Amino acid sequence: MPTEPDPEHPPEHRARIHAARAAHWARTRRLTALLLALWLATGFCTVFFARDLAHWSVFGWPLSFYLAAQGASLIYLAIIGAYAWRMRMLDRAFARQLGEPA
Repeated sequence: MPTEPDPEHPPEHRARIHAARAAHWARTRRLTALLLALWLATGFCTVFFARDLAHWSVFGWPLSFYLAAQGASLIYLAIIGAYAWRMRMLDRAFARQLGEPA
């Protein structure tokens, strides 16, 4: 495991691994927090602002009804897709920083 002392690698290598791991974890937490905020806003705002959203229509239906019936599910799928796509990019960048094949 890279966090254990390894006599084959100098301390600079271990410090580089630690810095790369800390940066990767910070990016992961930021992405997760952003997508969770979007999820919360989608679920909460649809209910809380239902009367205000009812004045707008999508395909002939009030926006609040559309979001509750279909739009929220589509947004959740988009959140999952965005998370998978971005995490793949972050993991590959992390592997390149460590010098491992992606």
